[in-house]
Amino acid sequence: MKNFFLTLCLSFCCMLTYAQSSLLESGPMVGYSDMREVAIWVKTNAPADVQIRYTDKENPKQILKSPTVRTDKDFVAHVLCDTEPGKKYEYNLYINGKEVKRDYPLTFQSQTLWQWRSDAPDFSFSFGSCAYVNEEEYDRPGKSYGGEYEIFETIRQKAPDFMIWGGDNTYLREVDWNSRSGILKRYSHTRKLPEMQALLGSVHHYAIWDDHDYGPDNSDRSYWLKDEVTEIYKKFWLNPNYGAGGGVSGTFFWNDAQFFLMDNRSFRTPGHMKASDSDKAMLGKAQVEWLIEALKYSKSTFKFIVIGSQVLNDMDCEGMPWCENYSLYAEEQRFLLEAIKKEGIEGVIFLTGDRHHTGISKLEKNMPYPIYDITISPLTSGAAGERGKQDNNSLILEETYVGVRNFGLFSITGKKGERKLSIKCYDTQGKEKWTYNITQQELAKPKK
Repeated sequence: MKNFFLTLCLSFCCMLTYAQSSLLESGPMVGYSDMREVAIWVKTNAPADVQIRYTDKENPKQILKSPTVRTDKDFVAHVLCDTEPGKKYEYNLYINGKEVKRDYPLTFQSQTLWQWRSDAPDFSFSFGSCAYVNEEEYDRPGKSYGGEYEIFETIRQKAPDFMIWGGDNTYLREVDWNSRSGILKRYSHTRKLPEMQALLGSVHHYAIWDDHDYGPDNSDRSYWLKDEVTEIYKKFWLNPNYGAGGGVSGTFFWNDAQFFLMDNRSFRTPGHMKASDSDKAMLGKAQVEWLIEALKYSKSTFKFIVIGSQVLNDMDCEGMPWCENYSLYAEEQRFLLEAIKKEGIEGVIFLTGDRHHTGISKLEKNMPYPIYDITISPLTSGAAGERGKQDNNSLILEETYVGVRNFGLFSITGKKGERKLSIKCYDTQGKEKWTYNITQQELAKPKK
């Protein structure tokens, strides 16, 4: 009889554990990292209480606990974990008080307090854009547009400190973009991709949006569900702040680099206006002015401006509905570049996506130092192949063109005053396509 009750208790415990595991729809995903806190995202498929229990790798016996968070109306929880600077943590997910085990490592880290104490630590991050996840019944007929999802595990194996998603991180379809429930379902479907889960759980994630995250193809400020998609976007991406320059714009720091996450949709004027029209805008007056002021204030060695649309590609886009480069917004583009020059802002690099091919554009004419636009695309969407070479972009470094699915790994190393950015482009299987190096000194204005 004793053995019977023991077996019954064990079976009951196993059933409880399975019940909590079955509640997890996707995640956990590690969001932003700061010195004092880290954010973690979880989605369940029913109302639930979510908690993170974690340990400092240097002191594994002390178990730390986050507050217990009840999921919202869409079954999403944002959990904040208190941290001490410069620590690496292992964590476990608890739903309704029961551990939900994952078959991959769950880790996060807090940023280092290095200021006034040492040179900035070396670090690395991955960058990519255009992640299409197939759902056959709602996709266009014919060959599947998405594929090679193993790229997410390849990125994880490179062990970046964080990842920046450069727009088109999910693809709203015709069935989605006319209702809040459709937007939510598409975001949920993309986020629960099995091949993505291990990367989400152990690398910090930041994001911007582009047209397919925001609404229909080539969406602009006239999109009728702007408020609804903004709400859901903020629900799914744990950037440390939103709205710094309006819309979903924001910024974050990692050691001696600052990242400016720009909103290229909320204020975008309709595309039928001529590029020379002074009122035509991609970012909008208020957002551009915020960016310039933030760049002037920044003391960071490298200042990465992350925008969904290409900034420096100088091909003539007039009459090409598929082309959304900044060249279509010539007055605003000129104003931004001239401000960088006039204000003597050093260390500026643009990170862009959208185009389903990768390449580095380099602008030197009439600038105090070379300005780079590093486009990395696509992750899992259809790749351009050789077609992307027809852009007639006079600024592209031809050796950096890649027409297959790929991602970038960016490493910043070196002592103070001699920092170096190394960019490596990898394909889905982790084969290196090219390496390009940029030094801190190269991005400095000439000394008088």
